[in-house]
Amino acid sequence: MKLIGRDSEKEMISALLKAGKHVLLEGSVGVGKTTLALTVAGSLSKKVVRVDGDGRFTEQKLVGAFDPKMALEKGFTHDSFLPGPLYQAMSEGEILLINELNRMPEMVQNVLLPAMDEGIIQIPYLGELKAKPGFAIIATQNPREFIATSALSEALLDRLEWIAIQPLSAEQELEVVLTHLPGKISDELRKWVEKTITLVGLTRSHSKIKRGASVRAAISMAQVIEKEIPHGSGKMTDEKFKQIAKTALANRIELLTGKYSNQPYSDLLDDVLKELFENLNAVVKKKP
Repeated sequence: MKLIGRDSEKEMISALLKAGKHVLLEGSVGVGKTTLALTVAGSLSKKVVRVDGDGRFTEQKLVGAFDPKMALEKGFTHDSFLPGPLYQAMSEGEILLINELNRMPEMVQNVLLPAMDEGIIQIPYLGELKAKPGFAIIATQNPREFIATSALSEALLDRLEWIAIQPLSAEQELEVVLTHLPGKISDELRKWVEKTITLVGLTRSHSKIKRGASVRAAISMAQVIEKEIPHGSGKMTDEKFKQIAKTALANRIELLTGKYSNQPYSDLLDDVLKELFENLNAVVKKKP
């Protein structure tokens, strides 16, 4: 897995894990938090047990639970216990990767405290599970002002080392996008990909956009554009580019409504996109 532009973060996470710490990566959607965590784990030859945050997630799903049918036949023993991801990571001394920890209910988050403090959890009927050496938690979270997230408790934050993951530079994002395109990159394709990177970047500073698009939007656009320019023989147009941009950005940006709330969303989106394209053309004209 190729990691672009995250050398300092990778080094810091590696150092923290080697010191027996647990890590919290915070950054916007699509900045590569999960990729970074998986890359670090791979560099340390560590297995990753992954969990995705969900408001419906329960303590039993995290730790594990007894299979009702097997428990009736064999009793509450190890044979009838179905290990959850926390149990697996602790018993194997591996990394528990929790994506979007701040989307999990508070009761589920609290289950992590004894595992992080003392490396132990209590399993009903089975007793104490002590984590093998090497067990660690890497959690990610989107900024807490995002919808459907909640602030982590002070107790949990006090046990996590915090690292902010900022968006990559335009040059680095271009490199990321190009790695997702097959074959040779023609000059024509590169020109449109660069234009895509600029457009996506403009969504992050537009006054009517609360949350701009991530590099995922640029990757999606570039992959469609690449099919419009097969082997450099095709021809893109501004109109096609606008159509591709709309399909890629519509679900990946969050618009501010405010005084514009009387407009239907589709009309507001069209207005914002029109302004983005005007801004894009102004930026492109300034380039040498």
